[in-house]
Amino acid sequence: MRHADVAYFDADGRPVRPNEVSLTSAGIAQARSAAAALAGTRFDRVVTSGLPRTVETAAIVAPGLDPEAWPELREIEPGGLGAVADAEVEDAFLAVFAGAVPLERRFLGGETIGSLLDRVLPALERLLADPDWDVVLAVLHGGVNRAILSYALSGERIFFGGLEQAPACINVLDVGDDWVVRAVGLAPYDLVHAGTRQTTMELLYEQYRGIG
Repeated sequence: MRHADVAYFDADGRPVRPNEVSLTSAGIAQARSAAAALAGTRFDRVVTSGLPRTVETAAIVAPGLDPEAWPELREIEPGGLGAVADAEVEDAFLAVFAGAVPLERRFLGGETIGSLLDRVLPALERLLADPDWDVVLAVLHGGVNRAILSYALSGERIFFGGLEQAPACINVLDVGDDWVVRAVGLAPYDLVHAGTRQTTMELLYEQYRGIG
């Protein structure tokens, strides 16, 4: 899963530190929809990045299990947009996840896609090497989920940016000798994504532009 909706700007339009944001009221409702969709699934363990938005989502979706914190599965880290030229800010938001993303591309002037893969893929392999689970719920982030899905689809160190991850969406993967990708980006509260055609990065750019 991706964590449910959060607000990266406060009521006065000031940015909130990404590592501290909590679920919005809409996010709580989204997480409850995901919980209802997964109500018949028995999880052996719950993995999160340890960031509040993943822990809060996991507590709603799988309240009977203590979530594990895997910091290496934290979201790709943005930099300071002050280091991005004004003429490049729009592309920094809207083109960052375009196509098969080059490994050297930086996320909002911060961490590179290659660096994200360098920490996510070994953590994924460590999880898969543990035989003591059958079904795991991983509540993570849009960039991290893209990294995992890209690896599942290709078996390679590649990043497909177009694998959009709506808040609280569910991805279903079978893992064995081969990967089987059964569902991608399933949002129980909006099954056909009729609510908006905007991506999360487009929405984030609108919020940023509103305070610029």
